[in-house]
Amino acid sequence: MAEIQLQHIYKRYDDRVDVVKDFNLEIKDQEFVILVGPSGCGKSTTLRMIAGLEAISEGKLFIDGKEMSKVPSCDRDIAMIFQNYALYPHMTVAENMSYSLKLQKVPKKERMKQAEKIGKLLGLEEVLDRKPKELSGGQKQRTAMGRAIIRNPKIFLMDEPLSNLDAKLRTQMRVEILKMYHELKSTFIYVTHDQTEAMTLGTKIVVMKDGEIQQVASPKELYERPENLFVAGFIGIPPMNFFTGTFEEVGEQGYFICEDMKVPLSNDQTKLLQRKNYRGKELIAGVRAEDIIISNEGKKSTIQLCEMVGAESYLHFEYGGTDVTAMVSTDRGFKKEDHIQFRFDAEKLHLFDKKSTKRIS
Repeated sequence: MAEIQLQHIYKRYDDRVDVVKDFNLEIKDQEFVILVGPSGCGKSTTLRMIAGLEAISEGKLFIDGKEMSKVPSCDRDIAMIFQNYALYPHMTVAENMSYSLKLQKVPKKERMKQAEKIGKLLGLEEVLDRKPKELSGGQKQRTAMGRAIIRNPKIFLMDEPLSNLDAKLRTQMRVEILKMYHELKSTFIYVTHDQTEAMTLGTKIVVMKDGEIQQVASPKELYERPENLFVAGFIGIPPMNFFTGTFEEVGEQGYFICEDMKVPLSNDQTKLLQRKNYRGKELIAGVRAEDIIISNEGKKSTIQLCEMVGAESYLHFEYGGTDVTAMVSTDRGFKKEDHIQFRFDAEKLHLFDKKSTKRIS
């Protein structure tokens, strides 16, 4: 069991600067929780407080119901995997992985047996006698993971472990980490600024900004129901498009009006905005790139840039002074300076209050 509770956690420097503010989170046993957000949002600091590498300025940390706020890092039954691997250069792969067992006075024969077992799990059986300078980036990262696994901790903490790898290796290592998670059945907490890692690895994602939690949700819910403009703009590749407009009614039909574009809203959307008294008021509509339909009807524009990303292409154009990105199948053959017409899939609009930036729901 490894359940974690963070209650009203603050991290304060110089008695003035709060880099983590009123952080509240419950992590269940065997969850894979991702802390994601832009650089400087406090995600690594939060991870280090859980590990005991940073003191908690205010609030309480519980692991399996026991308060651990002031318990030394070595007594928390936690293993941490760092961004820079932190391997001992004079030790072999097997020695690096089994070093914690050496500190526990485990006999060498048993240490090597465990190292061989973990090495086989991670595909390192051929390099167990090599030193870090002889390894590739992926092998170094696997060694760091093996060193954590061999301790059999209740909790694995990972601080941007893939950021030093190239794109192909990052993809391979994401698969390795997922395999490791499913085989070990432990609790994982993982820090990244890469939303692809967040959306593909996590069972629960915590989006942070300026030291505060913006939303906690599953990857699916985060993508389909972002709680505010920041989450909506941060999650998703390419980012969500935003349009400022007003809510108007013609009879029983509601419309989102932006420039000279009149987008009919669904019955549910119309009733929601009526109930919230948005008649004639400004609001913001968010539209994902895949929900902008390029067809032979709708508003006209000209493609300024066409990015091909495999089977899909991103079309960049402008409407009413707003930069817009649409996603289409590459085989449709669009190119720069093509004239297009577009419209929204109105059912997929995300509606936000302009002042509070919160989702209207």
